[in-house]
Amino acid sequence: MATFTCSAADLRHLLGTAANATAAAEYICNGFGTVSDKLVAATYAIDNTYLLFSAYLVFSMQIGFAMLCAGSVRAKNTMNIMLTNVLDAATGGLSYYHFGFALAYGSPSNGFIGKHFFGLEDFPSPSGDYSYFLYQWSFAIAAAGITSGSIAERTQFVAYLIYSFFLTGLVYPIVSHWFWSADGWASAARQENLLFGTGVIDFAGSGVVHMVGGIAGLWGAWIEGPRMGRFDSDGKPVSVRGHSGTLVVLGTFLLWFGWYGFNPGSFLTILKTYGQTGSSFYGQWSAIGRTAVTTTIAGSSAALTTLFGKRLLTGHWNVTDVCNGLLGGFAAITGGCSVVDPWAAIICGFVASWVLIGFNKLAEKLKYDDPLEAAQLHGGCGAWGIIFTGLFAKKDYVNEIYPGKPGRPHGLFMGGGGRLLGAHLIQILVVTGWVSATMGPLFLVLHKLGLLRISPDEEMAGIDVTSHGGLAYEFHDDNDKTMKTSITMTNMDTSTV
Repeated sequence: MATFTCSAADLRHLLGTAANATAAAEYICNGFGTVSDKLVAATYAIDNTYLLFSAYLVFSMQIGFAMLCAGSVRAKNTMNIMLTNVLDAATGGLSYYHFGFALAYGSPSNGFIGKHFFGLEDFPSPSGDYSYFLYQWSFAIAAAGITSGSIAERTQFVAYLIYSFFLTGLVYPIVSHWFWSADGWASAARQENLLFGTGVIDFAGSGVVHMVGGIAGLWGAWIEGPRMGRFDSDGKPVSVRGHSGTLVVLGTFLLWFGWYGFNPGSFLTILKTYGQTGSSFYGQWSAIGRTAVTTTIAGSSAALTTLFGKRLLTGHWNVTDVCNGLLGGFAAITGGCSVVDPWAAIICGFVASWVLIGFNKLAEKLKYDDPLEAAQLHGGCGAWGIIFTGLFAKKDYVNEIYPGKPGRPHGLFMGGGGRLLGAHLIQILVVTGWVSATMGPLFLVLHKLGLLRISPDEEMAGIDVTSHGGLAYEFHDDNDKTMKTSITMTNMDTSTV
């Protein structure tokens, strides 16, 4: 961080030969020192406030996840899915505090895993303040929230607790260390020995967050099997609709709002200039604004593509499909949101929509059941987002955000060669392999121990009744009320006669 410097010895010669020149020079330099210290403190305060506000936005996405999940399941499982969303945050809070943050960002460390700051010991440090921990925790629990949607409506409650603790405390932190820590073996922030001379540019986590959560959910849903009634006796898919389109739309808008902390907030700081001569109006705050725009454009493009695409395929204007398409566009643009132009974001969202539609078709053929399409949306669209960045990352933006490496490779379609795309293909492979090697066995062990799936009777009755003390809603049968009123009127007439 730049600071003012002042030397009394140098300044004294400019003040002439007066007897008090030395005292004046020292006085002036002391004043400059005070101003410099205040500016440094103000910069830290502004940047930390920006990061805290971004953390609050990302955390608000948990409300969106909860509403989206609740609306996408049947009414008899609403209490269960809402509670799992609450406990994703709470369980993730303790596991990330004790282990996760240290494994992800415990610097100095090696390229594979962090090894400092367990339980936030010796923290804050020059590498980060408490706001940084809070921000990264909000990302970790987002990954866990993705997984919960895939295994909704047929999973034992204890399984949620176990996988959430394991995912936020070990699996996700290792991945974030690889690609986001300055020590990570594939990080674009490394000072030397960059993967293919570039490292992986996964700015806000198409791979680190979305693929991790989506692949974990894929294994959980695959191992425990589809919900009862999702496929008929001939193996044909049967629609199992969620109970509230209103909650789905509300959750989608809340997630959209929170994404403005997820993507633009990943800059971590805002008060930074890029040093262009005569462009004092342009700095990191401009890149943050551009990132918010690319995020918006990608989601909008995906939503409209899904709207008309599903209309052509099914003949309906389906609000749930449009909401999922919108979120697929967001998941895809997350990795490259800061290094692409807005026009490229239109392409990102358009392709993401068809990726989601295609993976949903494949899921039906394989008899795979994911109530929220979470694996297809976050895993599939997240993988497309990683490829997209390798194709469309712009040289100027890459050099602004990852300075100090002239000639760093950028997007293949932008004239940057294929090295960035190659690094990103490696990211897809290693994220898929790591999550599969950790979460797959975990879900398999839970299944073998009888701790994963609920019984058929519980599934038919609904988890709210069997595990959570009652339904989320109090139902009143209007027909019963009408019948009771009719009987009462008849009795009154009879007594009158």
